[in-house]
Amino acid sequence: MTETLIRPARLEDAEPLGALGRRTFIDTFVTGFAIPYPEMDLKAFLDASFDPEPTLKKLTEPGCAWWVAERDGALLAFANAGPNGLPHPEARPEHMELRRLYVSKAAQGLGVGTKLLTLSLDWMEAHTQGPLWIGVWSGNEKAQRLYAAYGFEKAGEYEYPVGAWRDHEFILRRG
Repeated sequence: MTETLIRPARLEDAEPLGALGRRTFIDTFVTGFAIPYPEMDLKAFLDASFDPEPTLKKLTEPGCAWWVAERDGALLAFANAGPNGLPHPEARPEHMELRRLYVSKAAQGLGVGTKLLTLSLDWMEAHTQGPLWIGVWSGNEKAQRLYAAYGFEKAGEYEYPVGAWRDHEFILRRG
């Protein structure tokens, strides 16, 4: 088996990155957690989040960083960090947020997610004097335990839009 490479995302990654995000979201939240998203809401969210054009736009957003895990030319996982956008009264845009950490089923258990997480946290700490933030679905206890192991604590809650559907999310903070 070829070694997994972690590298900064490139503009030409937009299409495969979006496809990976779409597939991982479905595998995790629709298949895995069985969230009953209405079809129209799910489609609207997936298109707005993971189609090539919005993905390319996100890749070029100022003040953000993206990393991908790649093996044999295929993307297995990615992380995205940037200015905080979580709706918490103490949160500021100059603070940093881990916006997404997606690991495909094929990469589960390979340590790729942990490597992407530590890389993201190091980058975030280097780019802010404030706390670090993460939004996580309230039902994803595994992710919550992982983030707690890295010093994150629950600081609030909010509703994350998936089309007109609202996921109940926890806001986590470190520092």
